[in-house]
Amino acid sequence: MKQTLSNDLLTITIDTLGAELRNITANRTRHEYLWQGDPAFWGRRSPVLFPIVGAVSRGSYSMDGNTYAMSQHGFARDREFSIIDSANENEAWFSLEADDTTLPIYPRRFRLEIGYALHETRISVMWRVTNLDTRTMHFQIGAHPAFNYPAFNPADSLHGFFDTDARDTLVSQVIAQNGCVGSEDIEIDIDADRLLPITESTFSRDAIILANRQVHRVSLLDTQKSPYITLLFDSPLVGLWSPSPKAPFVCIEPWWGRCDRLGFDGDFSDREYINTLEPGQTFTASYTILVDNI
Repeated sequence: MKQTLSNDLLTITIDTLGAELRNITANRTRHEYLWQGDPAFWGRRSPVLFPIVGAVSRGSYSMDGNTYAMSQHGFARDREFSIIDSANENEAWFSLEADDTTLPIYPRRFRLEIGYALHETRISVMWRVTNLDTRTMHFQIGAHPAFNYPAFNPADSLHGFFDTDARDTLVSQVIAQNGCVGSEDIEIDIDADRLLPITESTFSRDAIILANRQVHRVSLLDTQKSPYITLLFDSPLVGLWSPSPKAPFVCIEPWWGRCDRLGFDGDFSDREYINTLEPGQTFTASYTILVDNI
């Protein structure tokens, strides 16, 4: 089932499967900003990552002295959410609670609420995680929205630029193997305008992972350096990713969590960038998508 929010400028749709954003469409031009999930490149559009971000070492993790299997990015993106009635016609809210299918792989009772609000050209994405268990809860959560390039030609060597609010050199953690980061950090090359060109080599080492709150804004610019889409966030990390130089989209991913470090074999609570909730507590976070060129 899909929910729709619309105003004079934009229409967005959200699917109850994964509470996933499915469309960001300009009403006048019918231009679609969100990648439409062609499995030839990547079959998703904007999944929510929970209760982990990225991969766990060896495909499993330890909690309460037991071992559990967990696939990359967790299970919330593949679960059906319930619709929550909203008093605001410009908002849509969705809810997922732990059940007999989640407890065998993540042994905590929780409620995950995901909300979307549309105001002019601004889309707010909001998360609430509540610990319904009697034990301390550890988790991660992240976004994975994919945006169509403003104009894409697979033969072009340049697809656009990233612009950020960073004042210093950008430093990326590096995926080593099995979806886990290694010990190497690399500096990211930027041009004279402090922009990061998106070329066939930008993602040659997988995702760019900017950790430790290096940036709070990432804008996708067209090849003429005009703003197209901007994300605003206060997450500790943001990932930038595209699966192939021939893929006509790029992902800008605010993360409150990150994949394991290669070889990590500690308890789930000791993962880097983990969030902690005591029984009855609620975690809140949000990020904003701005459509710049409508």
